[in-house]
Amino acid sequence: MLHHNHHLHRYNHWRKGQALEDDEESQTFVVMDCGSFGTIYCDRSGYRSDFCIMKGDVRTHSGSSSVFVYGPRDSNSYMDFVSTIVAEEETEEEEELQHEKVKPYTRKWETSVMDTIDEIDLISRKPSAKKQHECDVNHDVPAVFFSTGGYTGNVYHEFNDGILPLFITSKHFNKKVVFVISEYHNWWVTKYGDVLSQLSDYPPIDFKGDLRTHCFPQAIVGLKIHGDLTVDPSMMEENKTVVDFRNVLDRAYWPRIEGLIQDEEREAQEKLAQSPTQTLSKIKQKVSKDRLFRKPKLLILARTGSRMITNQDMVAEMAEKMGFEVEILKPDRTTELAKIYRALNSSDVMIGVHGAAMTHFLFMKPGSVFIQVVPLGTVWAAETYYGEPSRILGLEYIGYKIHASESSLYEKYDEDDPVLKNPNSVTKKGWQYTKSIYLDGQNVRLDLTRFRKHLMHAYKYSVTRIRKISSNRHFKSH
Repeated sequence: MLHHNHHLHRYNHWRKGQALEDDEESQTFVVMDCGSFGTIYCDRSGYRSDFCIMKGDVRTHSGSSSVFVYGPRDSNSYMDFVSTIVAEEETEEEEELQHEKVKPYTRKWETSVMDTIDEIDLISRKPSAKKQHECDVNHDVPAVFFSTGGYTGNVYHEFNDGILPLFITSKHFNKKVVFVISEYHNWWVTKYGDVLSQLSDYPPIDFKGDLRTHCFPQAIVGLKIHGDLTVDPSMMEENKTVVDFRNVLDRAYWPRIEGLIQDEEREAQEKLAQSPTQTLSKIKQKVSKDRLFRKPKLLILARTGSRMITNQDMVAEMAEKMGFEVEILKPDRTTELAKIYRALNSSDVMIGVHGAAMTHFLFMKPGSVFIQVVPLGTVWAAETYYGEPSRILGLEYIGYKIHASESSLYEKYDEDDPVLKNPNSVTKKGWQYTKSIYLDGQNVRLDLTRFRKHLMHAYKYSVTRIRKISSNRHFKSH
């Protein structure tokens, strides 16, 4: 943590127009006033991402995938943060003071995907007295540059590699920031437009597609990331947490959800007009009763293809007999996120098999229950990517690790085969091998007797929580 806080300390001072000199022996810092000198500060110490800060007269040049920064014509730059120091001399040409290259994507360690990410050149220049630069678009707020390439298209990566790091990097600007997107996709901007509008008051810019020169007073190139689907409050201004991120999602999706509710109410009124035997008073009476004696709502996030729960209907029937109101949701890539958010936000318990769709635990209210069915060969990934992050959000997490007999692989392999008996030895053979066996080639059939114990825990926990919330509301109303 000391290592991370060290860089956060340096970053915060740099953003405020200050530089830090290190005294390595005493681990103390000397704050120096450096202002805006057309310099670039890059932090490349992170395992997951690089990010750079440009201060001064920042200008885009999309044709060459470059961003330039110029300092004042009559001042000397403070260059302690600059990797190359040049002698100060008057020339007619613009003198290059510093040149950095950044791939603004948060999987720095993964060479195979980083090789597909467009690189951006960051260049600090000493302005020429003879050469003038025109701005096609002037902005009086900073810019944040990032890529929506890589694994974009997978909901886990869209949140983990993009949306959450964007929140972490830009939240302190309080929406007074412009997003400049490399490898821009219209569908991505449409899909996450509601969330982007909660982080920025301005429309995003297509870095490659918009050839105009955009000018900014400051730019951050690359995104900061704290871990898997989480926010580290010790590294955030005002100690923001992943709950604050969820609140952003709440504000983003509720306008659309309210529209959906109005549409449903309109349809209900139309049906009522067609069925006069069912009076409005009876409907109101039913709604009132439901609110007073609400059943816990269980949502099963269904999969198609691999890692399906093949006895899903039996699980749903068992849950209904236990006392749950059950909903089965089968989202696909075209399903509106607002609709998924609405379903999970109103649920007390979510059941799903390990996979990218488990990212939607972020849509659940803190205090809800998340049951992740963990197939063979996925124990580490299930805990790392979804289990621990869901606890940090405040969910009651239950990891249901299936037995070999609950896996479809039980019918394909001998019971002494390492695939069933020692999955860890198999996963050590590499990602592609693991994926082909445990992710693409496995379904689950839950042992209902064994699973029932976990479901009963979720039911009792949810009933207690609902009663507590209802009692608090009743107390406040009186």
